[in-house]
Amino acid sequence: MTRRILLVNGPNLNLLGTREPELYGEETLADVEALVSRVASDFGLEVRAVQSNHEGVLIDAIHEARTDCAGIVINPGAFTHTSVALRDAITAVALPTAEVHITNVHAREEFRNHSYISAVAACVIVGAGVHGYEFAVRRIAQLIAR
Repeated sequence: MTRRILLVNGPNLNLLGTREPELYGEETLADVEALVSRVASDFGLEVRAVQSNHEGVLIDAIHEARTDCAGIVINPGAFTHTSVALRDAITAVALPTAEVHITNVHAREEFRNHSYISAVAACVIVGAGVHGYEFAVRRIAQLIAR
């Protein structure tokens, strides 16, 4: 069995730590990737991380995961609310997927209340800060252990 998960971070998440820290906190993308790697290693899992502001790059990474990953943790950022293509990619690879949002998207602007990803995710974690990634890795590890 493949012992790797794909960590996907969408647009603007490269600015973590400096972009609206009152909403997103002061942790950087590197901090998030280190946290995910630490938690994953507790379950004997490796992590392949990708961040892009370009939808096609994320779709390509998800497609590649089909052959070398056992699960996906994704924070699609603003693509959450706009990308049928990301949803279709997740559906196509048929890997257990956890959707993560650092903020409580349901307590923000109305347009953030809709996710194209949630319906195809095994779980959705919102509003837990970067610790949501930790919860997501733990859930994916449980799902792939079955």
